[in-house]
Amino acid sequence: KLIILKYLKSEKIMLKKYSEIIRYLMVGILTTSVSLGVYYGCVLTIFDPNNALQLQLANIFSWIAAVTFAYFMSHYFVFQSHEKNLIHEAAAFYSARLLTLFIDMALMFILVTLCNTNDKIAKLIVQVIITIANYIFSKLFVFK
Repeated sequence: KLIILKYLKSEKIMLKKYSEIIRYLMVGILTTSVSLGVYYGCVLTIFDPNNALQLQLANIFSWIAAVTFAYFMSHYFVFQSHEKNLIHEAAAFYSARLLTLFIDMALMFILVTLCNTNDKIAKLIVQVIITIANYIFSKLFVFK
């Protein structure tokens, strides 16, 4: 019984220690779903991913939807921010995300336009890289 209590206590400590990362991963999965959903919707209905400009337009629309969703989820749920000046915080959030947008666009250009990788697979791979970079930038520069 004592071993079980010690185990449960250590699990509770671990959960508390890593709860922010767990919440970020949950929101990251939802944000990735928003991003992929908007991107796939764009390239399956409006834009041609074989056209470099249209590929990037679909990517930008996907980014706008995902970042807007991610800001509100990060503010209220992940980092549980108490910042009163939401405009300042949102501006910092979007600024940090602009850097990863450029990384996203460059990787999509390289993978799809230059290497002829399937755009849907490339977008999924790029999302993993971007999710990690976004956590680092959010933690260091936005929700300190």
